[in-house]
This record gives sequence, C-alpha cells and structure tokens, in this order.
Amino acid sequence: MEEHHHHRGHKESDFQLAVRATTHCLVGCGLGEVSGVVLGITLGLTLITSIVVGIVAGFVFGYVLGLLPLLRAKMSFFTATKIVITTETLSIATMETGEVLTEIYFPGMMNTGLSDLVFWLGLLAALAVGFAVAFPVNFYLVRRGVRHQH
Repeated sequence: MEEHHHHRGHKESDFQLAVRATTHCLVGCGLGEVSGVVLGITLGLTLITSIVVGIVAGFVFGYVLGLLPLLRAKMSFFTATKIVITTETLSIATMETGEVLTEIYFPGMMNTGLSDLVFWLGLLAALAVGFAVAFPVNFYLVRRGVRHQH
C-alpha cells in the first residue's frame, strides 16, 4: 500500500513524490552538467575534464537547489545542509553516473563541439538517462521515508 504525502493541499503518492524529487534533481544536475560541460569546452578543456567540471557543478547546483527551500523555511544552515546531503547525494550521484556514461558512449559526442547537433543530442540523451536511472533510487528513498518534500 502506497503511503501518501501532503503537498499543497492534496495527497501525493510515493510515485508522484519520486517523480517530483527526480525532476528536482534533474534541474540541479542538468544545470550543472550543461554549464560545466559548456564552460569546459569554451575554456578549451578536454571533454573528459569538461565532464568532471559538469559533475562537480551538478552536485553544487543540486545541493544549492535542495538547500534553498529549507533555508527559506527558516531552518538553520547546519541542519538544512545535513538533510540535503543525506537526501540528495545518492540521487545526484546516480543521475550524474547515468549522464556521464551516456556522454562517453553516445556515438560521436566525444569528438564534437558546442556547434554540433550531435553534442546537444548527446547531452539531451544524457539528461534523459540520468532521470531514468535516478527515478528508482528516489522511489526507494521515498518508500524508506528518507526523501520528503521540503
């Protein structure tokens, strides 16, 4: 039996909460991945180095986006940080792994630049794969009571 969570006045199933948590993670990871890879390529870094910059940026964006609602709710920075690291790390790590593996194995992506359609198709594919692999993790965390909407 699915547990239900309240969100904006209506009940939300574990599945819906996991979709929302994964979408939230995708926004942070996506912002980080795209900005990191684009910045790295613009600065003339190798694609692998750019991907590493994207991973770091993905974690930073993901954590910051997780912190903001907690800090707005007047939670202390220390408590909010502890909650975000506990609830976001596994989801971000899973999503980033899916994204990076897709970028590495997407045909032709490693040999393209920002002006090449293959680059952008590979990045879109990476984000889709990231969502697909992170969703089960978030669903599991919701079912275990680890992930709650802040």
